[in-house]
Amino acid sequence: MNQYSYEPKGVCSLKLTFGIDEDGNLHDVRFAGGCPGNLQAIGKLLEGTSAERAKDLLKGNDCGGRGTSCADQLATAIGLALERENRVSE
Repeated sequence: MNQYSYEPKGVCSLKLTFGIDEDGNLHDVRFAGGCPGNLQAIGKLLEGTSAERAKDLLKGNDCGGRGTSCADQLATAIGLALERENRVSE
């Protein structure tokens, strides 16, 4: 399983980490900072979910008119990780 970390921009969370297994599923989604209850729930709900599906579900979620959110930033991070995974497998 490949592990990734990302420093979100424009949100309260300071860092997020996650893994993508060989089948393209998310594991161990964790946020440092932000709203702990909500972000822990996101991690639990996404455990074992297709990274591609999670990216599509979370993209564009807004928090308080910021134009982004921790969920949206996770979608961005997943997208970057999937691009990297695709480059490695080519």
